[in-house]
Amino acid sequence: MQTALPVSLSAQLAMEKRLETIAHNLANARTAGFRSEEVKFEQMISSAAQKPVAFVSEGQTYLSRESGELTQTGNTLDMAIGGDAWFGIQTPQGRVYTRDGRMRIDAEGNLQTLNGYGIVDAGGSPISVDPNGGPLTIARDGMIQQRGQQIGAVGLFAIPANANLARFENSGVIPDQAVQPVLDFNGIAVEQGFVEGSNVNPILAITRLIEVQRAFESASNLIQSSEKTLDGAVRDLGTVS
Repeated sequence: MQTALPVSLSAQLAMEKRLETIAHNLANARTAGFRSEEVKFEQMISSAAQKPVAFVSEGQTYLSRESGELTQTGNTLDMAIGGDAWFGIQTPQGRVYTRDGRMRIDAEGNLQTLNGYGIVDAGGSPISVDPNGGPLTIARDGMIQQRGQQIGAVGLFAIPANANLARFENSGVIPDQAVQPVLDFNGIAVEQGFVEGSNVNPILAITRLIEVQRAFESASNLIQSSEKTLDGAVRDLGTVS
């Protein structure tokens, strides 16, 4: 049984998926709060041949939780998180979590993301401020002050380490497990006037893209070589018969 052909095809399918994720990551290398998409592959053993043959799975994608670089903007409506926590936002699909802390204030005084989703406090309630009350001051624990008066607090949430994350738009995630509001701010803080960028390393991603492309070409060459060997064997067998 020819094993090179199916093994090479399985490798190409896996590498095609890896190429797609790397390209998507590179396209969002400058998207605030973007979490890169990675692929986990597993080895599968087939016993159909005389000897066990190892195939690679198509791959399972997951979102990386590594932090992106913080950039100081000086904008009082920009927030970033230092540590392992997430902002909560309310969307038509329910509660979503993000590391993109860029805010705006609508005409009614509601704190929103740039896409118009309401930012919530630790209890999941929307946050309102005076739209004409001057700039906001946001403490490291998320407490919001305006004109020297405390008017609310930005909620920070902890997502379990073993939760699977589904992507929402560009920078949001939806976990498959319940989250908890952050009450202990040891090692976690809101940084006002900063924005967290994507956690994609463009140079590393381009290097991986080149490596995968070369590996894909090698697998293609192996398939062509296998086909030539098979064609030669068929011709030889035809001549003998």
